[in-house]
Amino acid sequence: MTDRLALITGASRGLGAALAEALAPTHHIIAVARTTGALEELDDRIKAAGGSATLAPMDITVPEAMATLCRGIFDRWGKLDLWVHSAIHAAPLSPAHHVAAKDWQKSMEINATATSVLIPYVAPLLGQHGKAVFFDDPRAGEKFFGAYGATKSAQIALARSWQEETLRTGPRVTLLTPPPMPTALRARFFPGEDRTVLTSPAEAAADLLPQILSD
Repeated sequence: MTDRLALITGASRGLGAALAEALAPTHHIIAVARTTGALEELDDRIKAAGGSATLAPMDITVPEAMATLCRGIFDRWGKLDLWVHSAIHAAPLSPAHHVAAKDWQKSMEINATATSVLIPYVAPLLGQHGKAVFFDDPRAGEKFFGAYGATKSAQIALARSWQEETLRTGPRVTLLTPPPMPTALRARFFPGEDRTVLTSPAEAAADLLPQILSD
C-alpha cells in the first residue's frame, strides 16, 4: 500500500468518486460519505485497479463523527498528504423570498458549517506540507440559486481565507473550478438539459489531477 494518504469527503459519487479512483494509483484513499453501498462500490473499483481504500460511512455534519475520523487517521497513520473536499448539498431552486427554512438549514450545515468544522480537524493532519483542495462554483448571485449560492460562497470564502493564511506556513490550499458535469447535483438544477455534451466526472478528474498533484 502506498504511504501517501488522500482524504476524500463526498466520495460516494460524482467528482468525489472519480477523483478517489484517479488518485488511487498514488494514494491510499480514505473515502467519506453517508451512502455505504456507494462507498463499497467505489472500494470494489479501486481494488480492481490495484489500489486500496479505507471506507468511512459518516455524516460530515456531525462534528463528533468528524473528530473520531480525524483522530482515527492520526492514530493509524499520523498524517494526511491530501484532503479533497467535494461534499456539497444542492437545495431546490427557489426565489430568495421563498427559500424553505429546512433547505437553508441543510445547505448551511453541509456546505458551510461542516467545512468550518473540518478545517481545524484536518489542518494538523496536513501539517506544513499537505494540501487541501476545494471546488468553486460561479452560481452565487444568480437568480433562484440563493440557498446553494450563498452557502457555497460561504464555504469558498472560508477556504480562500485559509489559503491566504497558510501561504508561508502550509498546508497548501487550492481552489479549482470543475467543468459542468452530468452529476446528480447538476441534474437538480438543470433537469432538462442535454447531458451528453457535459464532461464526465472521470474526464474532469483526469483534467484536474495535474493541478491537484502539483507542488
